[in-house]
Amino acid sequence: MFAVLLAISIGAILAVQTAINAQLRKFVISPFLASMISFAVGVIFLTITLVSSGSSLGIPLDLLLNQPIYIWLGGIGGAIAITTNILLFPKLGSVQTTILPIFGMTLMSMLIDHNGWFNAIQYSFGWNRIFGILLVLLGVLLATAIRSKKNEQYSPQTNKESVRNLWIWRIVGILAGMLLAIQIAVNGQLGKVLHSSSHAALVSFFVGTITLIIIVGLKDRSYTSIKEPFKQAAPWWIWIGGILGGSYVLINVFLVNQIGNGQTVVLALFGQITGSLLVQQFGLFNSLKNRIQPLQIIGLMVMIAGVFLIRIF
Repeated sequence: MFAVLLAISIGAILAVQTAINAQLRKFVISPFLASMISFAVGVIFLTITLVSSGSSLGIPLDLLLNQPIYIWLGGIGGAIAITTNILLFPKLGSVQTTILPIFGMTLMSMLIDHNGWFNAIQYSFGWNRIFGILLVLLGVLLATAIRSKKNEQYSPQTNKESVRNLWIWRIVGILAGMLLAIQIAVNGQLGKVLHSSSHAALVSFFVGTITLIIIVGLKDRSYTSIKEPFKQAAPWWIWIGGILGGSYVLINVFLVNQIGNGQTVVLALFGQITGSLLVQQFGLFNSLKNRIQPLQIIGLMVMIAGVFLIRIF
């Protein structure tokens, strides 16, 4: 029972992390800088955790030279996906920012499993998986239908453009989820090579941080906005997004060994959706408050059923 509750809790952590990082962006302005801070905090947290456990931080030189280059680059996909979530949150709200990447992640995970990409164990498509992905798609349509319907009631002249923009952002959310699925597959292989999932997580966070430092330097050309949260007396919790992300990775590793990968994914998904509902319903962490509609809840439950079919059977 403890493992079940823990799995649901780590799912909720992801929804909370997105809301916190979105608030951090309001102070530093740049979504890339907000992601960079979150990743850097995650690196510090994971480093302290590994050192405290007595694990070595070094990587043997022969591993660096003999492994395919992509195995070290999972953090790039994670950096892009987290930055995308920060951009999506104020435009789509907590629930859609959660469920659209889930759809993309589920779809890409099936493709990776079916084709055995990134040295993953190959699982061919079966009727349960096909039916499961259809349920996930139906759930996404139900959960996003209400907002589209509301948009149709305002300003008919600009309605087509606003709806089109919404769907562009939704597609971006799906693509972000696909990147996360690739990151998970790559990090899974890295964990096998390093014989430590926690060590692989640190490498992923470190690569993501370096990627974002370069992006901020090229695009924003300044890191001075990091001072803004201090100047504006921002709440302390805007700095903990990286700690939540690192905690999610570490607890996930523990749970996979306790209750298996399939159950961990489904329970964490339930927690993630529940967390996003609470964030949106009550406007937690200074986010936009939006009442959840019954049709959205039905859509989310349909999604969970679809993921359950795909992951468990």
